[in-house]
Amino acid sequence: MKTRESMANKQPVYLIDASIYIFRAYFALPDAISNEEGRSINAVYGFALFLAEFIQKTQCTYVLAAFDESLESCFRNTLYPPYKANRAMPDDELVFQLKACQQVCRAMGIKTHKSKRYEADDIIGSAAKKFRNKRNSMVYVSRDKDLAQLIQKEDIFWDYQADKKTSWEDFKRDKGFGSEVWADYLALTGDTIDNIPGVPGVGQKTATVLMQQFNGLEPLYDNLNKVPDLPLRGAKRIHKQLEEHQEHVFLMRQLTRIHEDMPLGFGMKDIKRAGWDDQKFSRCCSRIKMDNRLKKTVLNKL
Repeated sequence: MKTRESMANKQPVYLIDASIYIFRAYFALPDAISNEEGRSINAVYGFALFLAEFIQKTQCTYVLAAFDESLESCFRNTLYPPYKANRAMPDDELVFQLKACQQVCRAMGIKTHKSKRYEADDIIGSAAKKFRNKRNSMVYVSRDKDLAQLIQKEDIFWDYQADKKTSWEDFKRDKGFGSEVWADYLALTGDTIDNIPGVPGVGQKTATVLMQQFNGLEPLYDNLNKVPDLPLRGAKRIHKQLEEHQEHVFLMRQLTRIHEDMPLGFGMKDIKRAGWDDQKFSRCCSRIKMDNRLKKTVLNKL
């Protein structure tokens, strides 16, 4: 495939959506996995295993791990207060593990970044925009569907657990429209996980047809009079719903669209993975009281 062949001649920048892998470990591994003080570190342990395997597999040079810290304080909550209001705040034990995961990440030579105002997706989108040039392509390491909107022609979206890599061409072949209007699609359908309501009566099949026909919200509303003639069940009703919810759907797109211009405060040299340092990793393990048995299991992955 042309995209993957061209990637071989470029230096990939790996952008890791850290929360995906932390929460996967948190829910998948028993909380009996604890440190020397008896505190559960199942998420820390699972995340460290993931990072060790990831480093060994990719031998990455440029890599950034983005963390979420903006629940209830994100700019999207200002635009739409119910945004993610369906999510519970992490308890003290999980907060401890989330902070420990950042320490582990840095101890393994990977730059981390977080923000009170922006989400991990925005950090990744802004980093991709900042570091994209003739020498670099982006690899989005996540299984969060929202990040698919960032895929450009020499990028890869990598669902690491499933070992599924999606290029821009793969996405367009699968959906019938380009990744650049994925945020528009999500604004139409809504997203229950993020507490984003879509247009009533517009589900995935309908939104797919609308994006295939019009390629974005602006062209859709510029040609709204054509919707009743589309080969859609209840096309006239859909036209009415779109008309009545025009202001709403454009507001929802402000929630589903990833912000790509947040200030980052670091450059390309800062995301170059540091060489392995046994002492630095050992000090990190000591701080979080990870015993030698767990530490050795992680090191065996490298």
